[in-house]
Amino acid sequence: MFKYITCFLCFCVFFMACNGAKPKSQDQNKLYVVTTTGMIADAVLNVGGDRVHVESLMGPGIDPHLFKATASDTVKLLQAQIIFYNGLHLEGKMSDILEKLKRQKPVYAITDSIPQELLRSVGKEIYDPHIWFDISLWEKAVERIAQVLSEKDAKNASFYQERSQIYREKLQKLHTWTASEISKIDKQRRVLVTAHDAFGYFGKAYHIDVVGLQGISTSAEYGVKDVERIIDLLVTQKVQAIFVESSVPSKILESVLDGCKKQKHEVKIGGSLFSDAMGDAGTPEGTYIGMVQHNVKTIVEALQ
Repeated sequence: MFKYITCFLCFCVFFMACNGAKPKSQDQNKLYVVTTTGMIADAVLNVGGDRVHVESLMGPGIDPHLFKATASDTVKLLQAQIIFYNGLHLEGKMSDILEKLKRQKPVYAITDSIPQELLRSVGKEIYDPHIWFDISLWEKAVERIAQVLSEKDAKNASFYQERSQIYREKLQKLHTWTASEISKIDKQRRVLVTAHDAFGYFGKAYHIDVVGLQGISTSAEYGVKDVERIIDLLVTQKVQAIFVESSVPSKILESVLDGCKKQKHEVKIGGSLFSDAMGDAGTPEGTYIGMVQHNVKTIVEALQ
């Protein structure tokens, strides 16, 4: 595997040289930062402001569990002055490339800043990577991003720290608002059923039961017993809505809807939630705060 990755990186270096590619930061006099997910890119932009040029490899609707880097993606990684990724195997198919690049340049997994005891264990030495659904944990990731930017661009350290403080205060308010909104749902109705188990941190932080048809990765297999388990839960607890995800095909929940119907329990699609990717750029949902607000409003409206 490493031999393949090395050859691939060498190819990309050759590609850059042939095309006269230069890091974008040289043209714009900014730190050129590349991130894997849109959520991380949004955090870097909120901290870095006009002192950074940020590019995310994964746009709206992209599933990071299944994402494969293209040659152009790898060129961006090679050009980057700093790379931030999530870690905890969220970027499963990219993990080897990112580990290889750590030997050449600053590459940081933002989840490394989260104390292990705060991570959600889902197996022996396996942890849920979806930390952004607990806003208090995401605040720690933002703090780590500010620390890295301050170290790599010391002349602007006070700028990054000030912006980080302002943004983290916004996140603290969002955390309080989210808890308040979810508490409006009757406890018996506080059940969030989604396509895959991405909302575990959300459930723990905001006191709502979370159930996913698939595991923490969309690459996980699911079978008849998983579908039956979800149907039994919905019927027994008289849950009225389930939720699709913007980065996961909605058809995987069709068997759940059909099963509930056969048991004469009508379940509706409560809406589409943003799980592993944010919304389109230029929309409120294209920001981390806007994405969270959309999810919370959708959940509350459907389950109240």
